[in-house]
Amino acid sequence: MTNRRNHLIRLHSLSVAPLATAIIAVALGAGAQAQEQKPPDPSDVAEGLRLFEQKGNCQSCHGWAGDGRKTDSQMPDGANLRDTKLNRAGLVMTIKCGRLNSQMPAFDKFAYTDRRCYGKTQADLKSYATRMPDPPATLQAREIELITDFLMAKVVGQGPMDHAKCVAFWGSEADTCKDLSK
Repeated sequence: MTNRRNHLIRLHSLSVAPLATAIIAVALGAGAQAQEQKPPDPSDVAEGLRLFEQKGNCQSCHGWAGDGRKTDSQMPDGANLRDTKLNRAGLVMTIKCGRLNSQMPAFDKFAYTDRRCYGKTQADLKSYATRMPDPPATLQAREIELITDFLMAKVVGQGPMDHAKCVAFWGSEADTCKDLSK
Protein backbone atom coordinates (compact mmCIF):
# COMPACT_ATOMS: atom_id res chain seq x y z
CA MET A 1 0.00 0.00 0.00
CA THR A 2 2.75 2.47 0.83
CA ASN A 3 4.47 1.91 -2.50
CA ARG A 4 1.21 2.51 -4.31
CA ARG A 5 0.54 5.63 -2.20
CA ASN A 6 4.04 7.00 -2.86
CA HIS A 7 3.59 6.30 -6.57
CA LEU A 8 0.25 8.18 -6.62
CA ILE A 9 1.77 11.15 -4.75
CA ARG A 10 4.65 11.31 -7.28
CA LEU A 11 2.19 11.12 -10.21
CA HIS A 12 0.03 13.84 -8.69
CA SER A 13 3.00 16.15 -8.16
CA LEU A 14 4.16 15.56 -11.73
CA SER A 15 0.73 16.40 -13.15
CA VAL A 16 0.28 19.50 -10.97
CA ALA A 17 3.74 20.98 -11.68
CA PRO A 18 3.14 21.72 -15.39
CA LEU A 19 -0.29 23.14 -14.61
CA ALA A 20 1.12 25.42 -11.91
CA THR A 21 3.91 26.50 -14.25
CA ALA A 22 1.37 27.29 -16.99
CA ILE A 23 -0.80 29.30 -14.58
CA ILE A 24 2.20 31.31 -13.36
CA ALA A 25 3.36 31.94 -16.94
CA VAL A 26 -0.09 33.16 -17.99
CA ALA A 27 -0.36 35.39 -14.92
CA LEU A 28 3.07 36.90 -15.53
CA GLY A 29 2.33 37.35 -19.22
CA ALA A 30 -0.99 39.03 -18.47
CA GLY A 31 0.73 41.36 -16.02
CA ALA A 32 3.37 42.26 -18.59
CA GLN A 33 0.69 42.91 -21.21
CA ALA A 34 -1.23 45.12 -18.81
CA GLN A 35 1.90 47.15 -18.15
CA GLU A 36 2.64 47.45 -21.88
CA GLN A 37 -0.93 48.53 -22.72
CA LYS A 38 -0.73 52.31 -23.01
CA PRO A 39 -3.75 54.58 -23.22
CA PRO A 40 -4.67 55.08 -26.87
CA ASP A 41 -3.68 58.27 -28.61
CA PRO A 42 -6.60 60.76 -28.73
CA SER A 43 -6.40 60.82 -32.53
CA ASP A 44 -6.81 57.01 -32.56
CA VAL A 45 -9.88 57.32 -30.32
CA ALA A 46 -11.32 59.98 -32.67
CA GLU A 47 -10.65 57.76 -35.69
CA GLY A 48 -12.29 54.84 -33.86
CA LEU A 49 -15.38 56.97 -33.25
CA ARG A 50 -15.48 57.90 -36.95
CA LEU A 51 -15.24 54.23 -37.94
CA PHE A 52 -17.89 53.28 -35.34
CA GLU A 53 -20.29 55.86 -36.78
CA GLN A 54 -19.52 55.75 -40.48
CA LYS A 55 -17.80 52.71 -41.93
CA GLY A 56 -19.00 50.18 -39.36
CA ASN A 57 -22.34 51.96 -38.85
CA CYS A 58 -22.31 50.45 -35.35
CA GLN A 59 -24.66 53.05 -33.87
CA SER A 60 -27.50 51.78 -36.03
CA CYS A 61 -27.73 48.76 -33.68
CA HIS A 62 -25.74 49.80 -30.58
CA GLY A 63 -26.85 53.44 -30.44
CA TRP A 64 -24.69 56.57 -30.71
CA ALA A 65 -23.62 56.13 -27.07
CA GLY A 66 -23.07 52.38 -27.37
CA ASP A 67 -25.91 51.80 -24.89
CA GLY A 68 -28.01 49.53 -27.11
CA ARG A 69 -30.48 52.28 -28.03
CA LYS A 70 -30.30 51.84 -31.77
CA THR A 71 -30.67 54.72 -34.19
CA ASP A 72 -32.31 52.71 -36.98
CA SER A 73 -35.59 50.98 -36.18
CA GLN A 74 -35.02 48.57 -39.08
CA MET A 75 -31.82 47.22 -37.55
CA PRO A 76 -31.52 44.46 -34.93
CA ASP A 77 -31.14 45.31 -31.26
CA GLY A 78 -27.47 45.65 -30.36
CA ALA A 79 -25.86 44.91 -27.01
CA ASN A 80 -25.33 47.66 -24.44
CA LEU A 81 -21.58 48.11 -24.82
CA ARG A 82 -21.46 50.43 -21.80
CA ASP A 83 -22.28 47.42 -19.60
CA THR A 84 -20.40 44.71 -21.52
CA LYS A 85 -18.18 42.30 -19.61
CA LEU A 86 -15.98 41.77 -22.66
CA ASN A 87 -12.35 42.79 -22.31
CA ARG A 88 -10.30 44.30 -25.14
CA ALA A 89 -9.50 40.93 -26.73
CA GLY A 90 -13.16 39.89 -26.51
CA LEU A 91 -14.27 43.08 -28.24
CA VAL A 92 -11.71 42.63 -31.03
CA MET A 93 -12.86 39.03 -31.53
CA THR A 94 -16.55 40.00 -31.54
CA ILE A 95 -16.05 42.80 -34.07
CA LYS A 96 -13.84 40.60 -36.22
CA CYS A 97 -15.95 37.42 -36.04
CA GLY A 98 -19.43 38.59 -35.08
CA ARG A 99 -21.50 36.52 -32.66
CA LEU A 100 -22.65 33.10 -33.69
CA ASN A 101 -26.41 32.56 -33.82
CA SER A 102 -27.06 36.30 -33.54
CA GLN A 103 -27.48 39.43 -35.65
CA MET A 104 -23.93 40.69 -34.88
CA PRO A 105 -22.06 40.54 -38.21
CA ALA A 106 -18.43 39.61 -38.76
CA PHE A 107 -16.47 42.63 -39.99
CA ASP A 108 -13.40 40.60 -41.04
CA LYS A 109 -13.74 39.90 -44.76
CA PHE A 110 -12.19 36.43 -44.36
CA ALA A 111 -13.76 35.56 -40.99
CA TYR A 112 -15.28 32.24 -42.00
CA THR A 113 -13.10 31.27 -44.95
CA ASP A 114 -10.24 29.63 -43.03
CA ARG A 115 -11.61 28.77 -39.56
CA ARG A 116 -9.97 31.87 -38.00
CA CYS A 117 -13.23 32.64 -36.20
CA TYR A 118 -14.39 30.13 -33.62
CA GLY A 119 -12.95 27.35 -35.79
CA LYS A 120 -15.92 27.62 -38.17
CA THR A 121 -16.43 28.02 -41.90
CA GLN A 122 -19.25 29.63 -43.86
CA ALA A 123 -20.82 26.19 -44.29
CA ASP A 124 -20.90 25.70 -40.49
CA LEU A 125 -22.91 28.91 -40.06
CA LYS A 126 -25.85 27.43 -41.98
CA SER A 127 -26.64 25.16 -39.02
CA TYR A 128 -27.52 28.14 -36.76
CA ALA A 129 -31.14 29.25 -36.43
CA THR A 130 -30.24 32.93 -36.60
CA ARG A 131 -28.35 33.99 -39.72
CA MET A 132 -25.44 36.36 -39.17
CA PRO A 133 -26.02 39.30 -41.56
CA ASP A 134 -23.43 40.79 -43.84
CA PRO A 135 -21.76 43.89 -42.36
CA PRO A 136 -22.27 47.30 -43.97
CA ALA A 137 -18.54 47.21 -44.79
CA THR A 138 -15.59 45.02 -43.94
CA LEU A 139 -12.87 46.37 -41.68
CA GLN A 140 -9.12 45.96 -41.75
CA ALA A 141 -7.43 44.64 -38.59
CA ARG A 142 -6.16 48.15 -37.74
CA GLU A 143 -9.66 49.59 -38.10
CA ILE A 144 -11.02 46.96 -35.70
CA GLU A 145 -8.27 47.93 -33.24
CA LEU A 146 -9.21 51.62 -33.58
CA ILE A 147 -12.90 50.94 -32.92
CA THR A 148 -11.86 48.90 -29.89
CA ASP A 149 -9.62 51.76 -28.69
CA PHE A 150 -12.61 54.10 -28.95
CA LEU A 151 -14.92 51.68 -27.14
CA MET A 152 -12.45 51.07 -24.32
CA ALA A 153 -11.78 54.80 -23.88
CA LYS A 154 -15.31 56.21 -24.20
CA VAL A 155 -17.91 53.46 -23.82
CA VAL A 156 -17.03 50.22 -21.98
CA GLY A 157 -17.50 50.48 -18.23
CA GLN A 158 -18.71 54.08 -18.40
CA GLY A 159 -22.20 53.36 -17.05
CA PRO A 160 -25.40 55.02 -18.26
CA MET A 161 -25.08 58.14 -20.38
CA ASP A 162 -25.73 61.47 -18.65
CA HIS A 163 -25.05 65.09 -19.59
CA ALA A 164 -21.45 65.23 -18.31
CA LYS A 165 -20.55 61.93 -20.01
CA CYS A 166 -22.21 63.10 -23.20
CA VAL A 167 -20.11 66.28 -23.28
CA ALA A 168 -16.97 64.23 -22.56
CA PHE A 169 -17.99 61.72 -25.23
CA TRP A 170 -18.47 64.35 -27.95
CA GLY A 171 -15.77 66.69 -26.67
CA SER A 172 -18.17 69.63 -26.58
CA GLU A 173 -21.76 70.59 -25.88
CA ALA A 174 -23.64 68.74 -28.63
CA ASP A 175 -27.37 69.05 -29.31
CA THR A 176 -27.72 65.42 -28.28
CA CYS A 177 -26.44 66.27 -24.78
CA LYS A 178 -29.05 68.96 -24.11
CA ASP A 179 -31.80 66.41 -23.50
CA LEU A 180 -29.80 64.46 -20.92
CA SER A 181 -30.06 65.15 -17.19
CA LYS A 182 -27.24 67.12 -15.60
